Amino acid sequence: MGKNPVGNHIRRLRFNHGEMTQQQLADKAGVTRHTIMALEKGKYSPSLELAFRIANAFGLPLEEVFYYGENLQSIENKDGGN
Repeated sequence: MGKNPVGNHIRRLRFNHGEMTQQQLADKAGVTRHTIMALEKGKYSPSLELAFRIANAFGLPLEEVFYYGENLQSIENKDGGN
C-alpha cells in the first residue's frame, strides 16, 4: 500500500479539546512533538500502546481517534481529511 492505511482525527481533536498544542498532546502521550506531527500528516502508524495513550489523552475510545483500512476513504471524505 502506498498510503498509510491508518488514519486519525488527532488534529481536529486537539482543537476540539481547548486548542491543545502538539506539545501538550505529546507530553500526555509520552512521545515527542515530532511523533504527533508525523501522525497528523499520516506519515507514521502508532503502536497499539501509543494509540491507546493518545485516545486516553482525549478521553475517547480508540475507534473515535483512529480508523483503518477500507473505511479510510469514506471517513476522510466525511471528515475533510482529518
